[in-house]
Amino acid sequence: MTDARPRKHSVTLRGHRTSISLEDEFWDAFREIAEAEGKGVNELTAEIDEARGLSSGLASAIRLYVLRHYRG
Repeated sequence: MTDARPRKHSVTLRGHRTSISLEDEFWDAFREIAEAEGKGVNELTAEIDEARGLSSGLASAIRLYVLRHYRG
């Protein structure tokens, strides 16, 4: 069974390194989506960050992005 605890993953956001805590399954799916869209993980992360507003954290916004992608 896979460890369900979030792990930190490093990204560069607006020129600064930051970490996002995501479960491996979400991170793998996020990377697959970025590749399918012809984007890098950093680029897609920046787009999600811009669109999320202040109502949610970045990790939550990425999880929702992945969920909506696969539900859509």
